[in-house]
Amino acid sequence: MQFQQLLYFVAVAEARHFTHAAERVHVSQPSLSQQIRALEKELGAELFSRARGNIALTEAGEALLPLARRILADADTARHEVQELVQLRRGRVRLGATPSLCTGLLPDVLRAFHDLHPGIELLIEESGSHDLVRELARGFLDLALIVLPLPPASPALTTVELLREDLVVVSSPSASGPRRPVRIADLRDQPLVMFRHGYDLRELTVAACRAEGFEPGFTVEGGEMDAVLGFVRAGLGIAVVPSMVADRAGSDLRVTPLARPGLRRTIALAHRSDVAPPRAARELQRMLLGSRAAAP
Repeated sequence: MQFQQLLYFVAVAEARHFTHAAERVHVSQPSLSQQIRALEKELGAELFSRARGNIALTEAGEALLPLARRILADADTARHEVQELVQLRRGRVRLGATPSLCTGLLPDVLRAFHDLHPGIELLIEESGSHDLVRELARGFLDLALIVLPLPPASPALTTVELLREDLVVVSSPSASGPRRPVRIADLRDQPLVMFRHGYDLRELTVAACRAEGFEPGFTVEGGEMDAVLGFVRAGLGIAVVPSMVADRAGSDLRVTPLARPGLRRTIALAHRSDVAPPRAARELQRMLLGSRAAAP
């Protein structure tokens, strides 16, 4: 019994017409009929009743049909799985992340992924969570690291919490920045270096200040992560940043914790609920989720 014979048998059973079945499987009608006869000879039973040109399944054909369909489906699944394994040798992953995560979490994970799968191209989109959610919905990203909660009216996304991270205050050692744990209320009298609009950190910091009854004052605003850290180093003010970023910022910044209850943010890994990520993206997803134990 050959795989091709089962394929032809199912095509005839579904079309109930030899010529139409031959067209469906892209083979000549005589060749298809010959393979069906060879299959019937091997099985020792007729599979089709051909009386007066009407094609119908015999009892033996009815018994074979669900088995043949299952064999063909299993073969298709095997082919698909092997192709996905091959994709780990070549292909691409489109990953979105907030700038602070590109600085803090991703370098080590991406290096480990690249060492294991050097043929996979890594395309990184650096932006705020709101923009990344839109890019996921439009199909331009496979995965994204975003800050929860999701913005209102978000598309259907599957999210898995990756880590919760404390925010800290960074200042220049040469400036008169805070040296003890900082309360949110203390930020009222501090010059702040603030991120651009659309940055999750900006929204979180401003919301915390407003909850304490004041609007924060900015000496500089509108920067990305590297620019904000540079302005702080220059003594233009202090900034509220993730602890992972502060840990990597170097000894030229003073790091001061926020007094309890402080500020925290929740990072999640997201993808579209209606589309399964490709095999290479799922492997990167596995490594990112595995990095939770090592995250601060």
